[in-house]
Amino acid sequence: MARRLLWASLVLAPLAVLLRYATDASEVTLFAFSALALVPLAWLIGEATEHAAEHTGPGVGGFLNATFGNAPELIIALFAVADGLPDVVRGSITGSIVSNLLLVLGFAVLLGDDRPLDRRSLLEQIGLVLLACLLLLVTSVPSWDGDPDRHELAVLTIPVAVVLLALYVVATARSLRRHRRQHLASVQGEIEAVWGLRRALAALAIATAATAVVSDILVQSLEEFAHSVHLSQFFVSAVIVAIVGNAAEHGGAVVVARRGKIRLASEIAVSSATQVALFVAPLVALLSWLIRPPLPLSFRPVELATMAAAAVVVAFVVRDAKGTTREGFVMLAAYIAIAVLYYAVGDR
Repeated sequence: MARRLLWASLVLAPLAVLLRYATDASEVTLFAFSALALVPLAWLIGEATEHAAEHTGPGVGGFLNATFGNAPELIIALFAVADGLPDVVRGSITGSIVSNLLLVLGFAVLLGDDRPLDRRSLLEQIGLVLLACLLLLVTSVPSWDGDPDRHELAVLTIPVAVVLLALYVVATARSLRRHRRQHLASVQGEIEAVWGLRRALAALAIATAATAVVSDILVQSLEEFAHSVHLSQFFVSAVIVAIVGNAAEHGGAVVVARRGKIRLASEIAVSSATQVALFVAPLVALLSWLIRPPLPLSFRPVELATMAAAAVVVAFVVRDAKGTTREGFVMLAAYIAIAVLYYAVGDR
């Protein structure tokens, strides 16, 4: 019954588009409706990823989910750049990394019933997030004195972005080869997936495209919604935009975690955070030169500190290759504390 309801509720996505472009619905109504529309899309992405992972293994499955799940965020970030909202872009990048590491992984561990994790894979990716935080100091520290969006910082961002992208390509290629070998060595009998790999990938692509459109509608309505509840632009971007913009991806991790596939769920969460730090952020910065104005990767101390702190917390959790229920609660509590901090610090 629940599955039938989810399939039927996929109609909410085209209805959200219809409300946006064919009616005079209020921004608050659009926000609520598009948020609801993301729920069945979250389920579909999780469903398709789970079937794809039966063919590829959890490591590659997590990468696929992170890639398809982060596509809407990349699109949203480019829209924000074009609209001259650099703080929204940086805030959403920060919030996405923190929410994936603490909120999504926290729920996955909480629902995973103390099952084992891929310690090596997760620690390698956490190390990359911490390395990205260190590299971002190059462009961030000079921004703490003066205009954080000045042209020279955008120029300084170019080599940093190139290094981040190179690290991501090398690390991802190496990781996918290892995961593929592990999966081939562990496959016994026939694959149990109901969907073929092509069908799963097609579903991922369609759901991602729909998510990008719905997320754009939601983000366009966020500003008025946030203004009506008196929230800072930074809090909106780092918490609301980050969570809602990644709702499909977050939901996918929770769906597969509830089904006992904690390795896949943890790979989705951590792979997504790594991809945002080493791929989405530098790619947005480089593409912003085509859209204008160029985006400097100039983060505030609170942004870099919370990204690094989230990575350290996760490293502590996965060090023994197992996440416990208590550790899941700890990660969720850490995320709530960081969200409160974001509310307290306000805008730049």
